[in-house]
Amino acid sequence: MSSTDLAERQAVFMQQILDENAPLPQGWGNSQAAGMQVYRGNYRSALMDALGETFERTARYVGEGPFQQVAAHHAITHPPASWTIDDAGAGFDESCAQLFGNNPEVAELAWLEWSMLGLATARDAVPLDGEAFAEETARFGDTDWAAMKLVLAPRAVSKQVAHDLTAMWSALGDEPFEMGDIACDRPRGCLVWREGERPTFTMVDAEEAQAFGAIQSGATYGEVCMLLAGDNASEQAIGDAAMRAGAMLGRWLNEGMIVELA
Repeated sequence: MSSTDLAERQAVFMQQILDENAPLPQGWGNSQAAGMQVYRGNYRSALMDALGETFERTARYVGEGPFQQVAAHHAITHPPASWTIDDAGAGFDESCAQLFGNNPEVAELAWLEWSMLGLATARDAVPLDGEAFAEETARFGDTDWAAMKLVLAPRAVSKQVAHDLTAMWSALGDEPFEMGDIACDRPRGCLVWREGERPTFTMVDAEEAQAFGAIQSGATYGEVCMLLAGDNASEQAIGDAAMRAGAMLGRWLNEGMIVELA
């Protein structure tokens, strides 16, 4: 058998696993079809079990039945492309957003669980402390500050959210759990990073999550200041934005979220 024939057979076999309505390969009969049905069931069951272990709090929040439904939907529509089943949860928050459209907090919670899990295998990096930062920027002029780029801790992420994820995370750690009012009165943000060996997160203002995301995308410090100031900003507004950006920078340094200057 040539490598081309083998690749084609593998592709047909994978199509059978992912799509029960796919036409049977040439030469297959009822026996092979029945065997594939069992194999397909085992495959999806393994993915759903992995999702249940990865998203324990999300499963607890929505309940077993709804979680099994969204897990099955995700297993079918987002088959893992990686060699490890640990990556089965990629995009699960998007699946939750689709199936729990009236409960957006479910997708936010799933995003947080997946982000926290990802930090467990993030590469180690020594954070830049305030003293080292001051030393590196001691001779900076205005142009240097404006052009400065920050390298964030590996796999640190941010997201704008509409619910109090701290309250949800804490409540869902108890069994049984009691959930109070988790809706925020204004848009908020969530920052996720690793503190030493421990994945952690904190709730912040929405603009801080936006600034964090901009830094992660390669924005300079000056660009972040202008982002916070808004379009057609006055000199006063730009000055206020620079003050807020400085306060954010100080918090990120204190929390060990910055590892170097670029």
